[in-house]
Amino acid sequence: MIKVQGVNKFFGPLHVLKEINLNVDSGEKVVVIGPSGSGKSTLIRCMNLLETPSTGQIVVDGVDITAPKAPITKVRESVAMVFQQFNLYPHKTVLENLTLAPTLIKKISRDEASESGLAFLERVGLREKADAYPAQLSGGQQQRVAIARALNMRPTVMLFDEPTSALDPEMIQEVLDVMVDLAKEGITMVVVTHEMGFAKQVADQVIFMDGGTILEKGSPEHFFSNPEHDRTKLFLSRILR
Repeated sequence: MIKVQGVNKFFGPLHVLKEINLNVDSGEKVVVIGPSGSGKSTLIRCMNLLETPSTGQIVVDGVDITAPKAPITKVRESVAMVFQQFNLYPHKTVLENLTLAPTLIKKISRDEASESGLAFLERVGLREKADAYPAQLSGGQQQRVAIARALNMRPTVMLFDEPTSALDPEMIQEVLDVMVDLAKEGITMVVVTHEMGFAKQVADQVIFMDGGTILEKGSPEHFFSNPEHDRTKLFLSRILR
């Protein structure tokens, strides 16, 4: 589903991603962990060209999105992203936030987009908030709305960039519960997170990044029980205390 080959990313003189190679199979759940500044968010943002790689190739569902004149808009119809800061339109209701992209980008009728939007709000436990505005919701509720909004585009790939990092501790679990349920349904997911319990529960593959490189990858069983790299061991010893 996603193939990242030889990807480098520079911000001026800063070398943020260094020769990244990664394959994500259809239906696979990949969790990317690592310290702040390791390149995790930049990597996931490159997967739908919110950041453009300086060199290298990224293929999503058979389309080389790094090629000149690649159909990026078309690819983004099937690759949804959930951000740290929700990014809901404050002047639109919850349901209006869910229907905007399907009607503008996929040209779905407003009635159809509203019907499916209500179904996805039901799925994240927020159907009763359809007419509310984002400011009337808690942070956890806003993030669940953001997930429902992404799902209303009917994506084949879901990208999550630290979706719980802006939440109060008591709100984190309600978002993780939605993500765990979503992971059971076979959609391809790439998740940047510090939630190790989530990684253990749902990941098919755990990626550890540091200094712009992938230092280690493997199954959760291998990664958490028998990491090979000394830097991985140090990171886990600090975060799993």
